[in-house]
Amino acid sequence: MSTDVVVVGAGVAGLSTALGLAHTRRVVVLEAGDGSTPWAQGGIATAFGADTPAAHADDTLVAGAHEGDVAAVHVLVEEGPGRVAELIASGALFDRDDSGALAQTYEGGHHHPRVIHAGGDATGAEVARTLRAAAAAAGVEIRQAHVSGLTRDADGRVTGVITESGSIAARAVVLATGGIGNAYLASTNPAAVRGDGIALALRAGAALVDMEFVQFHPTALFTGATEGQLPLVTEAVRGAGAVLRDDAGIAFMADKHPSADLAPRDVVAREIDAVMTRDGVDHVWLDARGIDAAGFARRFPTVLGSCAAIGVDPARELIPVAPAEHFLCGGVRTDARGATDVPGLYAVGEVAATGVHGANRLASNSLLEGLVFGRRLAASLTLALPPQPAGLGLVELGADDDADKIRAVLSRYAGIRRDGAGLAVAAAQLDGLGDGPLATVARAVVAAATARAESRGCHFRTDHPEAATTGRNPVAITLDADGRPEASAC
Repeated sequence: MSTDVVVVGAGVAGLSTALGLAHTRRVVVLEAGDGSTPWAQGGIATAFGADTPAAHADDTLVAGAHEGDVAAVHVLVEEGPGRVAELIASGALFDRDDSGALAQTYEGGHHHPRVIHAGGDATGAEVARTLRAAAAAAGVEIRQAHVSGLTRDADGRVTGVITESGSIAARAVVLATGGIGNAYLASTNPAAVRGDGIALALRAGAALVDMEFVQFHPTALFTGATEGQLPLVTEAVRGAGAVLRDDAGIAFMADKHPSADLAPRDVVAREIDAVMTRDGVDHVWLDARGIDAAGFARRFPTVLGSCAAIGVDPARELIPVAPAEHFLCGGVRTDARGATDVPGLYAVGEVAATGVHGANRLASNSLLEGLVFGRRLAASLTLALPPQPAGLGLVELGADDDADKIRAVLSRYAGIRRDGAGLAVAAAQLDGLGDGPLATVARAVVAAATARAESRGCHFRTDHPEAATTGRNPVAITLDADGRPEASAC
């Protein structure tokens, strides 16, 4: 079949793009398994009321260790309120306070209570419900299909996708495939999120940036499992007053950062990791006993259910938590309207690297990013869509030789703490493990982490613990002549 635009991925970014195109272009959305959007708990950060986009931008840039693209950050925070208002107009039911105003709360790195939420801690599920309903009403076709390759013409322009049931020709292909969670042993992402879009884009000739900035959420629920998707304990629980404690009951964040338990995620994750290493334990504790039990149940029903599943009552007991891979701050390099280095190929959402997150994502900016940049990409494609090309060449995902080994290598040597010696070991061990998406993104992360010999945000080198640069200084990843990722300065 053929269409104007194929969107690969049906999360907030993919559906926002499709909805923006639906009334002027033929668009088909492809999804394969669960994405990350429905699992998002905390909320959407946006400046309403007495808050300002400028203050939101400041917090975003500080959380990102000043590695963020200033212009892109201002696009995010200035267009964000309008996109959220559109979402509400489409039927999204956000929580409200007693006066009927949107309920807003704090999360880590924010200096204003600007995070709005739905269903207590089920914001992503409400966003997904609203967008899917709007897509259905607009006639957007959503198909279940796994994309295994891209077609392209003699000039390298992407001309469509390959799925298990055949090819789809398109005037533009939009990657909205999310991050790389399943490239690590433990993640808050579902299993389908494994970096396919990033691997495909790299193989097609697109550059990646900021691949070293892999964010670990400080508080995944420790269930006893050390692999797979772990339940999230939203940062908003700490925003409501919960405190992290070690085995001795000491609130260890109090003297580590001026914001204590609400420090940026990279800071909190590293401190938890340091306590776990110091004490030889596999988790720490989150003390939410100071939060009113009825209020906790109303505000955090998803967390309460996850705790109940492992026999923990947050009103009376400490919650066991540990860091887990959560979000990729980098990805496929794009401009502010989603265009990659490859004609005909676009990217949006977590798979893309616009520079808005810098070295560390500010809490609850991810859903906002999908809304804002999805709509911007749609507007761009509405104005200027290339003619229908003829597909000649083929870019395919290869196969991973040992997915479990790849996850183990990346988790051990390119996790919360890295060093040059360990990254060299990782590079050697990843060699020869195939050319599938896990192997490709793992090599890209290792190459970028090796090239950045400093510590910035969620990239922490124990052999280079201080920042060596200021401002945005991205590392680009492309493929060398042998098809292996190599790093260079942008």
